[in-house]
Amino acid sequence: MESKSLNFLKELVNSPSPSGFEQPAQNIWCKYIRPFVDEIKRDVHGNAIGIINPKGKPRLMFSGHCDEIGLMVRYIDDKGYIYFGAIGGIDTGILPGQRFHIHTKQGPVLGVVGKKAIHLMEDEERKSAGSPKIYSLWLDIGAKGKAEVEKIIAIGDPITFAVGFENLKNDLIVSRGFDDKMGAFVVAETLRLLSKKRPKAAVFGVSSVQEEIGMRGAKTSAYGISPDVGIAVDVTFATDHPDSNPKRIGEIKLGSGPVISRGPNINPMVFDTLVSASKANKIRYQIEAAPGATGTDANAIQLTKAGVAAGLVSVPNRYMHTPIEVIALSDLENASKLLAAFTLKLNSNISFIP
Repeated sequence: MESKSLNFLKELVNSPSPSGFEQPAQNIWCKYIRPFVDEIKRDVHGNAIGIINPKGKPRLMFSGHCDEIGLMVRYIDDKGYIYFGAIGGIDTGILPGQRFHIHTKQGPVLGVVGKKAIHLMEDEERKSAGSPKIYSLWLDIGAKGKAEVEKIIAIGDPITFAVGFENLKNDLIVSRGFDDKMGAFVVAETLRLLSKKRPKAAVFGVSSVQEEIGMRGAKTSAYGISPDVGIAVDVTFATDHPDSNPKRIGEIKLGSGPVISRGPNINPMVFDTLVSASKANKIRYQIEAAPGATGTDANAIQLTKAGVAAGLVSVPNRYMHTPIEVIALSDLENASKLLAAFTLKLNSNISFIP
């Protein structure tokens, strides 16, 4: 991967962007794509849109959501301990013992989620320790009381895991928030690749918001763009690690290429064109069966207005919705190449009617 692209990826995933608080990531995203697009738009919902060849046909939309799961300050007790709620799908079992950043107007504040030491637990407490109620957990910032906390922290402040981007072995990388700042990255890289090719299609690359709480940004941005065809870019479950079950969700491996979804949420002509583009450009790919709704921005895109020809390209991800999500750099690069190749196959005569 080019050094500029890799540095952009690091900066993007290290920026805080819980659903509804995505602007730090959006600012980074817009700055990166500016040299590659004809126009940048940002809407009232918080979506960022990079546009190439706006008068072209057909109208093509890519959507990678930049929001991540997180927490939110709900209550501060008299002793200065902070209680919180979840933003998105949080596994409460992994919260105790973690470090977090509370994002305040004055900057990030470090806190830890404490719990009773195992030595002091009764037998019944040990049995239930793996799935605590979120309202029973607290953040400790080292404050001496409520008044000290309230000087710097406000109700509603967002919270993220205090971890970031690091390299593992064999081209693998780890971070919080690859679901789905990785998708926003792939959309940006696709715009970079297409800037050198001048496609016939009008390309609208969207870094969408609030997917983790209901695909909200994709709904509003797709309505505004009114695309003929739209492809969501997201992560999917890798099954190449212990305790996964390919019989349940299929065989998906890190480093084996982007994953093309097939099912009722996916327009069959879009699927065929993605596969054709992969083969023509010798890009490794995998196929994922999606017999129902995919639970991604593809759902919202497909059902926009009178209907949109939707597709979904995913990157395999281990340990989704944890602070240690693992993906392969090669899958990111190949996903961008695939989307660029798909775009260049489009022209004003193409039909997506099955």
